Amino acid sequence: MKNPRIKISIFLFIASAFLLINCSNDEASENEDTTPETGVTPVLEDTDFVPTDWTTETHSKDADPNFAEVFSNTEVKRLDFVISAANWNVMLNDMTNLYGTFGASSGGPGGGPGGGPGAGGGTSFTDEDPVFVPGSVFYNGKEWYKVGLRFKGNSSLKSSWEAGVLKLAFKLDFDEYEDDYPQIKNQRFYGFKKFSLKNNYGDKSMLREKVTAEIFKNAGLAVSNTAFYTLYVDHGNGPEYFGLYTLVEEVDNTVIKTQFSSDNGNLYKPEDYGSSFAYGTFNEDGFEKKTNEDEADWTDIKSLFTALHATTRTSDPATWRTNLEAVLDVDTFLNYLAVNTVVQNWDTYGRMEHNYYLYNNPDNNLLTWIPWDNNEALQDGKQGGSLNLNFSDLSSGDWPLIEYLYDDEVYKAKYDAYVKATIDGPFKTSYIQGVYDTYSNLVEPYATTEIPGYTFLNSNGDFYSAISTLKSHATSRSTAAQNYLD
Repeated sequence: MKNPRIKISIFLFIASAFLLINCSNDEASENEDTTPETGVTPVLEDTDFVPTDWTTETHSKDADPNFAEVFSNTEVKRLDFVISAANWNVMLNDMTNLYGTFGASSGGPGGGPGGGPGAGGGTSFTDEDPVFVPGSVFYNGKEWYKVGLRFKGNSSLKSSWEAGVLKLAFKLDFDEYEDDYPQIKNQRFYGFKKFSLKNNYGDKSMLREKVTAEIFKNAGLAVSNTAFYTLYVDHGNGPEYFGLYTLVEEVDNTVIKTQFSSDNGNLYKPEDYGSSFAYGTFNEDGFEKKTNEDEADWTDIKSLFTALHATTRTSDPATWRTNLEAVLDVDTFLNYLAVNTVVQNWDTYGRMEHNYYLYNNPDNNLLTWIPWDNNEALQDGKQGGSLNLNFSDLSSGDWPLIEYLYDDEVYKAKYDAYVKATIDGPFKTSYIQGVYDTYSNLVEPYATTEIPGYTFLNSNGDFYSAISTLKSHATSRSTAAQNYLD
C-alpha cells in the first residue's frame, strides 16, 4: 500500500508550484507598470477638489506681486510642502536615475531617504531637470493647490544627494499643473508664479545668497529679491524639518516685469560653451532663451560678439566703444563687475560659464547684465580662486568681456570709480558687518536647530565660525580695494 503522506506531499508540491508560477506572473504584470520609466511619472490624484482657500489677493494672477509679504527682511517665515508618498518616491526615483545612489559618496544609506530607491543611475552631471510633481504648499494657514514642485540645481544638487543630505533645493511653479487641474488656472502666490527655494549649499553662514543680492541691489543693479524661510515637508509621515532656506525671486518671472518697464525683451540664461564670449564660440545652445522662445532670433547676442571682437578695439578705441555701447549696457556691466570683484563672487563669469542672465532692455535695446546664484560669494578660493581686482590673473582671451573692457583706459576709469563706490557704499565695512550681525541673529535659532541628514553643518560651531569669517572677509576686502585704488 502506498504511503498516503507521499501522495499528500506530491499534491502540496504541485499546488505550491502552481501558486508560485501564478504569483510570479502576477508580479511580472505589476512590474510592467512600475518600471524605471513609469517610476518617475508623476501621479495625478484628486482631480475633483474645490480650492476653498483661494482669494484674489493670495492666489489670483490679477493681484500685483506682494513683495512686502513674500520677501521680508525682518522675520524668518515658514513654508510647508505636502507631497503624497507616491509622488515623493517618484522624485527620489528620478534623482537616483540622474545621480545614482543617495548617500553614495559618504558611506550613507544604501537605499534612498523615506523608503526611496537603492542603487542605480549614473553620477555624472546632467542637463536634464529633475521631475515636477504636484503637491500642496501651505503658508500662514492657507493652502496653494497642486503646485509644481521639483528639486533644482546641478553640481550642488548632485553633491548634496551623493553626500546623503536631504536638504535639497526646490523649484516651485504655482500653475505648472493647470492643464491637469483647471481649478488652479493662473494660480499665483501673492502675485508670483514661481520661485527658487535655495538650500544655501556650501554656505555654513546661510547668509551669502541673501546678503550678496542685497549688495547688488544697493549698488543699483537689477537682481532677485530674497528672504529666509524654514521648510517642512510631509511626504507621508508628517511634517519633517528640512532646514533654513533662502527664497529667491525668479528673473524670468517678476524681476524683468517689475525692475524694467517691460518684460517683452529677450531674456537669456547663458550656460556652458559660448557663454564666455570668447572669440568664435557663439552658439545658440549656449544662450537659452527664457522669453520669446518661439522666435529663433539671437541677433542681439551675435551683435555683441561682433562688437566685442571688432579690430577697432585696438585700432580705433573710440569707435569700438561706441559700437559696443550700442548693444551692451556697458555702464551696468562695469558696475556689476566692480561689485562682483570686490565681494569675490566667482561661481560665475570670469571663472565659470553660468550664473548670470542677459536681458535686452526694451527701453534702450541694450543687453543688461543680471547676476544670479550667489551662494558661493563673499569668500576667496572657490572655483579656482578669486580674480584680482586688476585681473592680472585672468586667462588671456578666455573672458573678453572682462579683459577687453578693463584694458580700455576709459572703461578702466569707470570700473575703478565703481570699486570705490562699492567699498564706500553697499560693502562699506561697518555697514556690511552690521548686516551680518542683524541677519545672523535673525536666523540663528533656525540654523542651529537643523537636524542630521538635513544640514550642511557638522556642529553649531560651524555656523558661528562662518559668521566670523564673513566679518573678517569684509575687512580684508576693503583693505584690498583701497590698496588697488592707491
